[in-house]
Amino acid sequence: MGYRVVNGKVYPIGNFPQSNDLNQKSSKDTFSKFEEILKSEINKKDNFTISNHAAKRLEDRNIKLTEADISHINEGINMADEKGSKDSLILYKDVALVTSIKNRTIITAVNKSEAKGNVFTNIDSVVIL
Repeated sequence: MGYRVVNGKVYPIGNFPQSNDLNQKSSKDTFSKFEEILKSEINKKDNFTISNHAAKRLEDRNIKLTEADISHINEGINMADEKGSKDSLILYKDVALVTSIKNRTIITAVNKSEAKGNVFTNIDSVVIL
């Protein structure tokens, strides 16, 4: 006959104490929290944020982004993220978007014509879509 030690107590094999409901509840709570975190991480890959500054610049320059545009920009953010970029310049159609890849946020937006002659600093990559 064999024995096992569980929490400092010796039990014959096959005669383990039953777990109480409190431990089962905390295990279920832990799983549901994990599930929530997992879902939020998966959803991060499907969306991004446009800062107030970028939204105002897009509006002032009469630039409207369609669902297809947003999808393409999101793909660009995902590509930069896969390569390990932190801050990136995304060139899409006639717009240059300075983007924080880490925060998945578009920081500012500039028309292509306005971007000429400007210097973009503190970026580590460029994504051309």
